[in-house]
Amino acid sequence: MLALLLSACAKQSPVEPSNAVYFWRTEFRLDSTEWTFLSRYQISTIYCRYFDVVMNDTTPIPNATLAFADTIPAGVAFVPTVYITEDCMHQWHEGLARKIVDRVVQMNATNDIRGIVELQMDCDYTDRSRRHFYTFLEQVRSEARRHGMRLSVTIRLHQLQMPAPPADYGVLMLYNTGDPRNFEQRNPILDHRDVEPYVRHLPDYPLPLAAAYPVYRWQRQVQGVRIEHTVEASEILGVKKMVESMRPDLSRRIIVYHLDEENINRYDNDTYEAIFHH
Repeated sequence: MLALLLSACAKQSPVEPSNAVYFWRTEFRLDSTEWTFLSRYQISTIYCRYFDVVMNDTTPIPNATLAFADTIPAGVAFVPTVYITEDCMHQWHEGLARKIVDRVVQMNATNDIRGIVELQMDCDYTDRSRRHFYTFLEQVRSEARRHGMRLSVTIRLHQLQMPAPPADYGVLMLYNTGDPRNFEQRNPILDHRDVEPYVRHLPDYPLPLAAAYPVYRWQRQVQGVRIEHTVEASEILGVKKMVESMRPDLSRRIIVYHLDEENINRYDNDTYEAIFHH
């Protein structure tokens, strides 16, 4: 019965089957390796970070705005993504939703980026900030619709325990699953042991979901020693199998974080074929 219900939901899901990437740099420029990656793996969607929103004293302000130095790949859906720090949602900021949407629209117009039909908001909200954030999302969604855009949000594992946010769909972040401050953490990027406690929430989570997996490295200092973390292909594929067994529609759209020549070269073709396998 569960499989039938998930299948029915998948048919109505706004998450179309596709391969996708995040682009998380401050200058949009693609080298030959990155162009080849998009073509080889039939990437049809790029989630591109436009800017962050951070607190400046008592006021949220934009930060680290993306500069465009290259053209948008033809035939690829482009999703402006805005990261907002959690402390911005500790209190209500009237008009913030409209300012963010207007800024995204202005950036599109300035850089002659057309055909945008989606906006994504990224926030590591908690129980403390959730009420303000959900009200904020309702306003963002209303503003985005005025410009012909739907709204997606990122969903971290701990957020699966909360009511679903008001959005058209979510991207389940299967990375940054551990606490980098915990020196005993085996791999804070992705560890199946950090994912397992949350998968029980997947079957009943009411929001349509896509899945995002890490292909990056991370360095941290542990007692004065620099440690570099990467994720073994077997770990990514093991987590992928686990979450898809609980939520089959997570195989519809596969996203990797993030598009970068160094990340691309970290894994071989067979690994990427397996990650993007639907």
